[in-house]
Amino acid sequence: MNVLVIGSGGREHAIVKKLKESRRAGKIYCLPGNAGISLDAECVPGSVMDFDHIVKVCKEKEIGLCFVAPDDPLGAGLVNRLNAENIRAFGPAKEAAIIESSKAFSKAFMERHNIPTAKYRTFTDEKAAKEYIISAKYPLVVKADGLALGKGVIICQSADEANAAVTQIMAEKAFGSAGDTIVIEEFLEGKEVTVLTFTDGKTVKCMPSSQDHKKAFDGDKGLNTGGMGAFSPSLAYTKEIAAETMEKIIIPTIKGLKEENREFKGVIYFGLMLTKDGAKVLEYNARFGDPETQCVLPLLKTDFLDVIDAVIDGKLSDLELTWENKASAVVILASGGYPEKYEKGFPITIGTLDGVSVFHSGTAFKGGILVTNGGRVLGVAATGTGIATVRETIYRNIQNISFKNMYYRKDIGIKL
Repeated sequence: MNVLVIGSGGREHAIVKKLKESRRAGKIYCLPGNAGISLDAECVPGSVMDFDHIVKVCKEKEIGLCFVAPDDPLGAGLVNRLNAENIRAFGPAKEAAIIESSKAFSKAFMERHNIPTAKYRTFTDEKAAKEYIISAKYPLVVKADGLALGKGVIICQSADEANAAVTQIMAEKAFGSAGDTIVIEEFLEGKEVTVLTFTDGKTVKCMPSSQDHKKAFDGDKGLNTGGMGAFSPSLAYTKEIAAETMEKIIIPTIKGLKEENREFKGVIYFGLMLTKDGAKVLEYNARFGDPETQCVLPLLKTDFLDVIDAVIDGKLSDLELTWENKASAVVILASGGYPEKYEKGFPITIGTLDGVSVFHSGTAFKGGILVTNGGRVLGVAATGTGIATVRETIYRNIQNISFKNMYYRKDIGIKL
C-alpha cells in the first residue's frame, strides 16, 4: 500500500519512520516533508492546505492511505474532502477536529458533558474581556480560540499582563483570526501530563503517557514554544490516576462526540493537569502532538498500519496494542531566537551518533548541504531501561551535532 503523510515537522518524520517498519507499507510519500524526511520517504512539493493538489497527488501516486498529521488541514476538513473523493484517510473529520480548532467549542463541550476542566469565560468583544479581567483572580490564562501553532496561550500574573495579552491577541492580531474569540480561564496548578489515544469513535486505547516541556529555557523559563522536548512515561501518571482519567475524561469525551454526531476517528491528545482535585483537561488536540510523538510512537510494537486500519474501519476493539516497556525521551535543538525572530540557512553538522534517532523538524538541503529551516530544527531521541540512561545517551550524542546559534534545554526528563 502506498502511503502519503501530510506535514513537514518532527512529528511527521516520526510517523514516516514508524510506517516504514510496517510489513504492508509500499512506497511512502510526504507532502511537503523536509530534508530529513526525504531520506526516508519521497517528498512531494505543495501546501498542506491545497486540498485540490493533495487529491491530485493521491490519485497520481495511487495512494492507498493518506495520513493527515497537522492541525490546520484537519480543522479545515481535508479528511472530509479525501473521503468524498474515495481516498482512504487517517484523521478526524472537520466536525470532530473542532475540539482542537476551537477552544471555545471544546470548553463548552466539556461543560456539557461534565468533563473536569478549568473554569472559564469566552469573549468576542475586547472591551468586555478587559472589563472582566479587572476583578478576576490571578494568575489566569488567556487563550486564542483558534489554531496558533501551540503558542496562543498566555499565562498572566496580573490585570496589567492580562490586559496586554487581550490587546496582543484581539487588537494586534498576534495569531491572526485565531484570536477573534478568546477564552479566559482559571490557572490550574499541578503536574502537566499528555495522554495520546487512538480511537475509532467507539473504542479508545491509550498510548504511554508523556510530559512535554513548552517553555524555551531550562527550569521552565522563557516564552511558550511548540515544545522543547518530552519524555515517557510520566511517573506522576499512576495507574490510579489513569483509571480515574479514563472514567471521568477519556470515555466521556468519546461518548460526547458521538452523541453530538461528531464521531472521532484518529488520535486525540489529552493535555491534562494533575491537580489536588484530580485530573483536569487543559486542552484537546485532534492529532499526534509534537514533540510527544517522537518519544511515544517509537515504543509501539504493533504494526502501525494495522492500528491505522482498525481505527478507520471501526475495529479497534479487535486489536491488541503492545508497547515497549521502556523509557523514552526527545530533546529539541532549536534556532537561537525561537520562538520569536530567528535566522535560517545555517549549515548543520552531524557527527557520529550512537543509540539515538534524529527527527528533522526544520531542515532543508541547500546546494546539497543540510541547513536550518525553522525554529525547531532537530529532535534527538532515545529509548532505554530508565530515564537516566536515556538522558545520558541523548545529551552525549547532542555534543556531536552543531549549527550556528543552536540552543536546547538541558533539563528534559529531570522534572519527573
